[in-house]
Amino acid sequence: MIETLLITLLIVAICIALLGVGVWIKGKFPNFHIDGNKALNDQGIRCVEAQDQEARRENRRAVSERSGNDNN
Repeated sequence: MIETLLITLLIVAICIALLGVGVWIKGKFPNFHIDGNKALNDQGIRCVEAQDQEARRENRRAVSERSGNDNN
């Protein structure tokens, strides 16, 4: 029972060490964000948050939906 637990902990420790090698060598975490991918940016694919922010930006050239002659 204890041998199995120790072997499991050793395997997990080795996996964590191997996953951290890239971070230790480069000194920073990799950028997995869509905006950090040049190939997707070239295709015009962007982050949903950036697209939402752009869509919510006020358009100064937009025509007002309300007219001054509403008789409600």
